[in-house]
Amino acid sequence: MKAIISGYGKMGHIIEKKLAEHGVELALASEDIQAVDPALAKECVCIDFTTPAAFRANYKFIAANFKAAVIGTTGWNDIQAEVVGEFAKCGTPMVFASNFSIGVNALFAAVERTARVLKGHGYEPHITETHHIHKLDAPSGTAKSLGLLVQKELGAEPEIDSIREGEVPGIHTVEFRSGDDRLEFTHEAFSREGLAEGAVAAALLTENMQGVHEFKDLIL
Repeated sequence: MKAIISGYGKMGHIIEKKLAEHGVELALASEDIQAVDPALAKECVCIDFTTPAAFRANYKFIAANFKAAVIGTTGWNDIQAEVVGEFAKCGTPMVFASNFSIGVNALFAAVERTARVLKGHGYEPHITETHHIHKLDAPSGTAKSLGLLVQKELGAEPEIDSIREGEVPGIHTVEFRSGDDRLEFTHEAFSREGLAEGAVAAALLTENMQGVHEFKDLIL
């Protein structure tokens, strides 16, 4: 397998390291994915960790030219149907996630199950997410995903508080409170390594894959 990294910032460098650990060849790391030779792209999985604006500008090129794609960029929920449709039209496998951390995906599963159990028993949900000051979207894509899970299973939409401070990689807390007790689930990332590990795992899953999939549906 060969990979091309779209977006060669901090995450791109960590993904490069993880690709090497998993024996995946890095063909190229680019800040301008549309400058990649289509002949090379057809041999590669595109791993995209850019910005919402960059992904919106690039997703049609990625869908039309790459062998497969792993999309870790968030902030494009409003055009998800168009993105999924474009990859489906081009027949390009795609795996996307609001968070590729294996631990966060375990959090998704725990919160989904807990909300289902608590439904109808007077529990109020609340979500708090904390990230570094450079993060462009708020609430985070992960917090939005958690909110949708809670709303679907509990029947109540949680308020989401977003905090931006320092260089915090990411902390997500989901609280369920009633007059009798409180449950709290927290995932704290110590670095971006977990995101990169999950993204490379997703890239490996695209071998012989068809269609568009959310990462959590592939591993839970």
